[in-house]
Amino acid sequence: MTNAEHPFDQTIRLTRQGNDEFSGQFTPAYANMVGPFGGVIAAAMLNAVMQSPQRLGEPVALTVNFAGPISSEGFTVKARAARTNRSTQHWIIELSQHGEVAITATAMTATRRESWSAQELKCPDVPAAAEVSTTPPIDIAAWTHNYQMRFVEGMLTFKAQDQSDSSESRLWVRDEPARSLDYLSLSALADVFFPRVFLRTQTPCPAGTVSMTIYFHVDSQQLAQYQTEHLLACARAKQIYNGFADQTAELWGSDGQLLVTSQQLVYYKC
Repeated sequence: MTNAEHPFDQTIRLTRQGNDEFSGQFTPAYANMVGPFGGVIAAAMLNAVMQSPQRLGEPVALTVNFAGPISSEGFTVKARAARTNRSTQHWIIELSQHGEVAITATAMTATRRESWSAQELKCPDVPAAAEVSTTPPIDIAAWTHNYQMRFVEGMLTFKAQDQSDSSESRLWVRDEPARSLDYLSLSALADVFFPRVFLRTQTPCPAGTVSMTIYFHVDSQQLAQYQTEHLLACARAKQIYNGFADQTAELWGSDGQLLVTSQQLVYYKC
């Protein structure tokens, strides 16, 4: 299966309506408990940047602010290059539905130069993906059927006996069916974690991401080496307090290379 035929690419597909405007419609396959899965919303907004003939370089950062709810109905996305420098470019993106802005985003693309580099954070020591059993999807979130997840720790069960003092999850994950990795799929994979308050309490409650920032630490040539491999996804909260919780997360290659870091702020009402 080519990327163009993959269910993920079908749900983030955009049709150009003008120089900087696109239309699209998320498919039911990537529905969340309320509205579409946030990961495909982020990917669709970045897709508008990736399709622009004005784009300079490759994505380095993406911040998405989920200002209002959206449905599975059609939407429009506008992506505008606010400023272009010699090696960096700054984008403003808006997703609207029914004539009203619901999601805003900023992105930075850049041309990377070879320079001194170091990875300070060490990849967690966990069993290889092949040694970990596949976890069944969660039926109340249709989007989970589109990912193969193999939890090492921190699995959501919604069983009281599984309540934990830790909000940390570690799992191997890839698209299902398998799909070659690119910046769009990385944007969605960075959001495969349920709210950390769910894990602590093992109880579903109204919750949703308010803001998510993704940093890409890999160029497209390096990323192509991973093809359809599982990535190690890790997430944890630092503070869950009075209706809002943060989340810090990473995506690692099987070789220990750090590919993505992300931060989220999540609203909850438990």
